[in-house]
Amino acid sequence: MNSIRHEGIGMTSLRTRERLVNRLIEQGIQRIDVLEAIRTTPRHLFIDEALAHRAYEDVALPIGFNQTISQPYIVARMTEAILNAAPDDAVILEIGTGCGYQTAILAGSVKHVYSIERIRPLLERTRKRLRELKIRNVSVKCGDGNLGWPQHAPYDCIITTCAASEVPPALLEQLKEGGVLVIPVGGRDQQELKLYRKTDGEISAETLEAVRFVPLLGGVEN
Repeated sequence: MNSIRHEGIGMTSLRTRERLVNRLIEQGIQRIDVLEAIRTTPRHLFIDEALAHRAYEDVALPIGFNQTISQPYIVARMTEAILNAAPDDAVILEIGTGCGYQTAILAGSVKHVYSIERIRPLLERTRKRLRELKIRNVSVKCGDGNLGWPQHAPYDCIITTCAASEVPPALLEQLKEGGVLVIPVGGRDQQELKLYRKTDGEISAETLEAVRFVPLLGGVEN
């Protein structure tokens, strides 16, 4: 991939990314690895070129297919919550690959990310992008995220980038003992980012903050 396109210029330059990182620090993001991933990952390559000048604003942006790329603060917040609970060689399940930005941020700090996306054309575009960026510790598939990916379970942590009205039982079943699930829960008008932890087979819940995500839907869209 062209290095200038990767590194960015003007509103996609490293200086612009540094300003975003400083905002995230002011908002309470503490982990150095998360901040470094946000700084070095070219978010402008994960969105339409027409919106590239807004890539390092702390806002969600459309990516087509009625989906969005989450605002950097939420990506950082969810990643930090996952990594705070994950071992160094963690294997992560992600529900909702989307454009692959959250996937890429996670991939830099864990052993492997298994990611599921229900919209096949979006997934094919994202698979190509991850390959171009040489992110090799990620496996993606088209499928129903409510069912998880049992072939590679149990997972150290699970992250869901879409909101469920109720936590899918399969995700809790595929969570390793001591692992955490970070997921937005609620309807379209009111959602909370929740952290579920499995301890001695029991599930405890913690509310992190109010959020707004696209809904977790079933089935596959071709």
